[in-house]
Amino acid sequence: MLGRGPGLARGVVDGASTRSEFFARPSFDPAPRLVDTTMLYAPRSGGVKRYLGAKRAWFAKARPHIRHTLVVPGPRHAYDGAGRLSIYAAPLPFGDGYRWPVVRAAWMKRLMRQRPSLIEAGDPYTPGLAALKAGEALGVPVIGFCHTDLGALAALHFGDWAEKPVRRRWGDIYRRFDRVLAPSRYIASRLAEAGVENPIAIPLGVDTETFTPAGADPAGLRRRLGLEPRHRLLVFAGRPAKEKRVDVLIEAVERLGDPYVLVLAGARGDRAAPSGRVIELAYETDPGRLAALLASCDAFVHANDAEPFGLVVLEAMACGLPVVGVASGGVGESLDGDVAELAARSAAAEIAAAVEALFARDLAALRAAARARAVARHDWDAVFRRLAAIYADVSGEPAFGEDAAQFALAG
Repeated sequence: MLGRGPGLARGVVDGASTRSEFFARPSFDPAPRLVDTTMLYAPRSGGVKRYLGAKRAWFAKARPHIRHTLVVPGPRHAYDGAGRLSIYAAPLPFGDGYRWPVVRAAWMKRLMRQRPSLIEAGDPYTPGLAALKAGEALGVPVIGFCHTDLGALAALHFGDWAEKPVRRRWGDIYRRFDRVLAPSRYIASRLAEAGVENPIAIPLGVDTETFTPAGADPAGLRRRLGLEPRHRLLVFAGRPAKEKRVDVLIEAVERLGDPYVLVLAGARGDRAAPSGRVIELAYETDPGRLAALLASCDAFVHANDAEPFGLVVLEAMACGLPVVGVASGGVGESLDGDVAELAARSAAAEIAAAVEALFARDLAALRAAARARAVARHDWDAVFRRLAAIYADVSGEPAFGEDAAQFALAG
């Protein structure tokens, strides 16, 4: 698919709110236009949604001359007046709020009406396939950002027999994009194994102004949970998805016993902990409140050994939490002995041993090192400047790579 030229005439939907405005073709606008689309966007979705939110905020501040539209599934056709377009899609049964767009042609037409200079597709499902068709029809490049290892998920949910055909299909789709991005070297290597040429690893970032140790209230959290100062609080925050391996964390805290307690924010295990050492809290949609919760605990625990990246791990580190994780997948790339204890595999006994090893160390020094690592290596500005340079290269639109001052001078 390589070789498509920059976009044709572009347009923008400004403040559309009625059904007629929603379906109208945008008027001509010479500004370069970036369109993001994905089905991985729901009220309780995690890293993909936070990445897109951070990108929108960064482009509004650093690239205000770029028009940015987000096209995602929703309960109805709607436009929020600020660049987010929702297209009706039916909810997935047991899908934790996710919706599955079915009609590729209809999605493609919505994308085409935005007259993009560049499209980024955040999945290989209906929105991603529609983005490929829209880009082909308009003659504009389409980037695929691979946030999920479909082969690994297929093996986890259906058995090892499913991994090979799913991975083959996964690779076939991503080979059609003009450029393929991945959130970690781990996912980039999996794409390369599937036959995708030169995938680019772009580790994600974290909002270090929101996720900060400043809101920590360990005594207050313990009072609220009915715990004592002596309790050691392990925390995990995320969706209740099988691949998060929450049951491994539950078994690990059962092995550890008193004074360890596991706090699950949003995630749930398949079975209750018989000891009552596991406390389940509701999914926290407010980033500031999530940051305060994380900062008030003692350590973050993560058992997924095939995590594509693990943005919540960075958020925990930015809140000053050391981490216990598994030395594989995308999480293993963000962690080392300076900020974490890593288990060799995702097994309860090994996670429990890593927790004990962590608490035998200087926790204050580890907390400081975790915060410093998040600030120094994972600032969103550096991530998005690199991403904008890739957009400029792929689209042939230099404006993607120019900040507001540069663009004003050039104009």
